[in-house]
Amino acid sequence: MNGTNEKILYIDCGMGAAGDMLGAALYELLSDDDRRTYIDEINNAGIEGVKVEARPDKKAGIAGTHMSVYINGEEEMAEDHHHHDHDHDHHDHDHDHGHDHEHNDHDHHHHHHASLADVHAMIDATSFSDRVKSDACAVYDLIASAESRAHNAEAGEIHFHEVGMKDAIIDVLGVCRLVEMISPAHIYASPVRLGFGEVKCAHGIVPVPAPATAYLLEGIPVYAGDIRGEMCTPTGAALLKHFAEKYCNMPAMSIMDTGYGCGTKEFERANCVRAVLGNPADTNDGPAHAGVSGGSAGNKADTGVIELATNIDDMTGEALAYAADTMRDAGALDVFFTPVYMKKNRPGYVLTVLCRSEDEESMSALFFKHTSTWGIRRRNVERRYMDTHIETHETQFGPVRFKVGEGYGVTKSKPEYEDIARIASEQNLSIRDINDRL
Repeated sequence: MNGTNEKILYIDCGMGAAGDMLGAALYELLSDDDRRTYIDEINNAGIEGVKVEARPDKKAGIAGTHMSVYINGEEEMAEDHHHHDHDHDHHDHDHDHGHDHEHNDHDHHHHHHASLADVHAMIDATSFSDRVKSDACAVYDLIASAESRAHNAEAGEIHFHEVGMKDAIIDVLGVCRLVEMISPAHIYASPVRLGFGEVKCAHGIVPVPAPATAYLLEGIPVYAGDIRGEMCTPTGAALLKHFAEKYCNMPAMSIMDTGYGCGTKEFERANCVRAVLGNPADTNDGPAHAGVSGGSAGNKADTGVIELATNIDDMTGEALAYAADTMRDAGALDVFFTPVYMKKNRPGYVLTVLCRSEDEESMSALFFKHTSTWGIRRRNVERRYMDTHIETHETQFGPVRFKVGEGYGVTKSKPEYEDIARIASEQNLSIRDINDRL
């Protein structure tokens, strides 16, 4: 199970996401030789006037890397702590839309724009592989689609500032190339911190997240957190949307390497995107941390658990199931429904979710986004559970995985459902027949 083709790349977005920070975090996962190869490739890819440097940096005492992008010898710096990379205008307007940059004495670049077709052409003209080009174009298509929704314009009408566009193209191509070099079997990400407040754009002040970012993050678990400012850029959101398979707490994995991509601003928290590369651990997807031990081998207790619940009587079964699946994918420890009778004897359900305390805010947001509720209840609970692992046993039907639990003086095991269902289908037997013969 721990073969090289099973590598997991986990992206921790606890401080948001931006293209340059994602790229720097992935860069740190490379060997020294591969790092030199990557910088040489990105600087000789065929984008005129662009140079990239990977600089050692530190945030809150944590060593990482900051990716500096130079356009015609001048470093691109965002107004906020991420590179916010693109602007656009509409053909029927002569003013710019999008986030402003502090370009100091090179503001004369701002009147040059490029269309989405121009961006595709620039990407296609680089020396990267077809896979990298395809991924990069797909990411830019997501950005253009979100911008078109935000500004009620066709995607083909969206235009990007020339200087910011090159900066962003380097970020996007860089991440796509780094993913190709790392070649993980799976890419997962945490729920995304967005920040809060407002951000100044070329056309005015807009709420955080910016409209295009909000569209890109539809269907992705997010939360505001307690830091004022823009924590996730459209480029970061688009890269996550394109590459991440699901959003969850870090799965059970054997860590091979960790990378930190640094932003520019200083906060009390380390302003980094963290990338973790590892192999799946030979265990189930249970809690990655045990919380508080019960005092005996196998006895587990988790005290940092929050129970969230709400009563619902006006949603379909399909909509309720989707809400529950979304919460599980976002890292809920448990999700279940309890049938109840509500006022006027209307049948309904209590939706109950168990989550870790650090996920309470993002999980609460999912209640309000995916259910019809107007309010939820919460309480602190302690969860006790057995120490579990997976064992593979040879049987008359071939190898079968068993979940084994130990703790509180008890040992129990049961075959994994997926294996039993597969065998039942192959042997034309019932699941009960298979279980009786194991």
